Amino acid sequence: MRGDKVEVAVPGAVLVGCVRGEGTPVLLLHGGPGLSGDFLDDLVDELEDGYRVAWYQQRGVRPSSPVGPYDVATAADDAIAVLDALRWRQAVVGGFSYGANLLMHLVADHPDRLLAAVAIDPMGATGDGGEAGFSAGFLARLSPERIEVMANFDRRLEAGEVFDDATARAAFANYWPGYFADPEAAPELPASVLMSSSAASEGFASARDAIPGLTPRLAASAVPTLFVHGGASPMPVSVSEDTAAAIGPSARVVVVPGSGHFVWHENPGAVRAALDDFLRG
Repeated sequence: MRGDKVEVAVPGAVLVGCVRGEGTPVLLLHGGPGLSGDFLDDLVDELEDGYRVAWYQQRGVRPSSPVGPYDVATAADDAIAVLDALRWRQAVVGGFSYGANLLMHLVADHPDRLLAAVAIDPMGATGDGGEAGFSAGFLARLSPERIEVMANFDRRLEAGEVFDDATARAAFANYWPGYFADPEAAPELPASVLMSSSAASEGFASARDAIPGLTPRLAASAVPTLFVHGGASPMPVSVSEDTAAAIGPSARVVVVPGSGHFVWHENPGAVRAALDDFLRG
């Protein structure tokens, strides 16, 4: 977490973030839920020459308060509280993965706060959010050994076993390579990445269960919305296309060939170029 520190008091918690750069304000919402957002630092590096960029750690993982509630409605309220604390009446808001699904709640319910929205390889806001396709894409690129480790962990979950955060992080590290276009060339999971199993499971369930009510609300929004999707991501491109269609003519989809889920890692500069072009348009 690099930049000027930001602390935001929200009901029952304190959110910690940072801000750096100069220019049009941009707030980034990290993926997960229940994961460290440190991997956004490289995206901030890409954007800070021309944008004033902030991101914050969502509830559940330090340095923010490791407490709930972890539902998506609370997460959306937290994002608005951060905009208020930054004194940004309007900003470009970007969301990655689960953070992009969270972003869609702002697009639907707080359009007056958004100059534009940027969804990066999103969990979608239609159907099942891409869950089935994402799972299939993952399994297709993982080794049999990693699939067995993953299946064993899922069996233990279904049996009611409760895991500490370190064990959950180890399970995440096992399937981490599946996010990348070339799993064999995937970097190691950064040591700084922490995980809250409670925030992950409760947050995802809340976001998934909210989709049927979210989809029709998007049609009423005229927020200019850009989807930047990895062409080699385990998340099907149709997830971005279907969510863009739910929004209507104010939405645009850009596919980055050869990129996995973490678009800015595998194609540095692609997100910045797409955003610059979108805002010019």
